[in-house]
Amino acid sequence: MHTKQRGSGWSIKLVYNLYRLFGYKFIYYLMYPVTFFYFIFAGNVKNALRIYYANLSLPFNNWIYFNHLRMFAICMVDRFISKVSPNSYTFIIEKRDELEKSLRSGLIMLLSHYGGWATSSNSAKVANKLNIVMKEVLLKEIKSIEESISNEVENINIIDLNEGGLSSSIQIANALLNEEVVAMMADRANDKKHTKSMEFFKKSASFNKNPFQIAYKMAKPIILFFVINEGLQKYRVEYLKLELDKTLKEEEAITKAMEEYVQVFERILKKNPNQWFNFYNFWRE
Repeated sequence: MHTKQRGSGWSIKLVYNLYRLFGYKFIYYLMYPVTFFYFIFAGNVKNALRIYYANLSLPFNNWIYFNHLRMFAICMVDRFISKVSPNSYTFIIEKRDELEKSLRSGLIMLLSHYGGWATSSNSAKVANKLNIVMKEVLLKEIKSIEESISNEVENINIIDLNEGGLSSSIQIANALLNEEVVAMMADRANDKKHTKSMEFFKKSASFNKNPFQIAYKMAKPIILFFVINEGLQKYRVEYLKLELDKTLKEEEAITKAMEEYVQVFERILKKNPNQWFNFYNFWRE
């Protein structure tokens, strides 16, 4: 599923330059008028979020809509600022030592288009190499700005799905064989053959089963990884390690693991619904 990227090159560049001049707090509060602009003009997003909140059995009104857009704006800003100033961000992680130990070996880190996933990637403080598999439809001018910002974290590698399935599959396999971390998105599949319908808030929705297939075939664990915004440059990380049951047949083991992922994701969304940024009808056939 491809979604239109919000924002524009000039606005991202302006915000970045204002940050360098006036600091983060100025940018944080600037997001209020910026959000109001999209609140007025992004009608298709409002329709999608209305469906989303209804499926979560949560109320939806203009104030909730505004706050959801504002959270997206903040996380987008953090995505860029964290590249140049990763140490200005705080990540609260329970059992941090256990997480860091797991990340020293080859595994799949299962991400979602949720909260500060990109910010955490820019601020990763792990010795192992982190390979991020992504196919994001960034506007050309936004992508050029992001690429022009040097990242202080040097152990990050992007595996671009736009290069083709064979190339990315080889890169993923090589990374796991080298005991590196491979981060993949579970809530958006780029190829229909990798989608699997799961019950999600009592309705059928499509998820990306490819990470689970790879984990099963290569006998690698999965870490469910959620990065939740809790304030100015502050995020809380929730994670859970999954081992696919190799005593089961592949499809059965994948289904079992995906059911566990969906259950965890539902709990995360119920607690912080305004941090999921799939701005389309996720339950669409």
